Amino acid sequence: MDSNLRNLKDFLTLYNKVTELCFNRCVDNLSQRELFDQESVCVDRCVTKFARFNQNMMKSYVDVQTKINAKRMEEVEQNAKQLEQHQQEERIKEQLKEKEVAAVAATAVLTPAKLSM
Repeated sequence: MDSNLRNLKDFLTLYNKVTELCFNRCVDNLSQRELFDQESVCVDRCVTKFARFNQNMMKSYVDVQTKINAKRMEEVEQNAKQLEQHQQEERIKEQLKEKEVAAVAATAVLTPAKLSM
């Protein structure tokens, strides 16, 4: 699903939940088309309270998510350093083996020549 479409769907779902919650909490009388003053004030307070709560929750989420992302980046960098160090150690071991093989080969080549003299 497209992220913009998903965001719209999430927003509309949230909007509908807030509308239903505040309506059920504040509207007592359905005998008139317009809200009574008390109902109107209640709805305004309900929506404002929810908006502030949602804003505070999002702020907390962003703060926590920022810390989590920083920790993950630190772990990724640490793993990359360990991997690089491991690869370097493997290259050094490989070079030492090559030198040993070359030294053994050189000794083996020289040894038969010494014996025939």
